[in-house]
Amino acid sequence: MSKFDEKIEKYEESMNKIGISFDAELLRTVTKGLGPSIYKADAETVSGSDEKELATVKNNFLIKKLGLTDGPKLDTAIATVIEKIGKSNRNKYRAIVYYLLVKELGQESKY
Repeated sequence: MSKFDEKIEKYEESMNKIGISFDAELLRTVTKGLGPSIYKADAETVSGSDEKELATVKNNFLIKKLGLTDGPKLDTAIATVIEKIGKSNRNKYRAIVYYLLVKELGQESKY
């Protein structure tokens, strides 16, 4: 099994544990779009309480990558996703956060 497949398996297990149903193919595609960051411990996760990091998610992923317009809708989507994963859950994997943001904002067509 490749390292990428191991990561996908880990993310799928995490989503099952949280109780979130998911589209495995979309999760795979979103994860692939993250490139080598999924292999770096610090970059692999998102801190749900770090405003600076959440701003980076909004600017680099939602605005630059998905081409969305900045506004309260993006902040609400981020807050909703962090809540879904669980504020106390220490493993907020970036791939899962981004996947859930894509679903929350109806951006599946971008993938």
